[in-house]
Amino acid sequence: MRFCDAAASRWAFKAIVYKSSACRGFVGYGDADPSNVSPLVRGAEMRVAETRAVNRALRKAYGIGICSVEEIGSLPARQSEANVRKLPPQPVNGNGEPKLRDQLCLLIRQHGLDASLVKQYAAEFCGTKDLRQASREQVASFIKHIGELAARDKEALLVKLSSFAQQAGAA
Repeated sequence: MRFCDAAASRWAFKAIVYKSSACRGFVGYGDADPSNVSPLVRGAEMRVAETRAVNRALRKAYGIGICSVEEIGSLPARQSEANVRKLPPQPVNGNGEPKLRDQLCLLIRQHGLDASLVKQYAAEFCGTKDLRQASREQVASFIKHIGELAARDKEALLVKLSSFAQQAGAA
């Protein structure tokens, strides 16, 4: 099988990003064919492959988890905007699990929560003055707790979060 085949709309690219003249370069590869691109970009597989290669090289060079929507993957046709927000974060910590921060951000977005109030709630839940002082296990426990609470009784969660807003107003 050839890497590139214009007749089959199959393309593969290699991109190298140099951060300085002394840098050996960060390499990224990208491929695209009709089976792995969104129906919205069918016919532009060559550009998609190039974009994927460049984005992957940039991601490696600058330590960025995701450079573009293209890295997330394609969605089935006619998927609503509400469902787009429910995509899980991409695994970025090497063991296939999303980072805790990404998991928490996803919950905040999914349920339309105030991030600063969630952060205050997390610190209280973990028994720390600041969330940064909490252990990984404490944060993981909080994420599980808030996810279950949001699914089971979102109104109770919103009441709990509003208590932190009231505390800030009284201070």
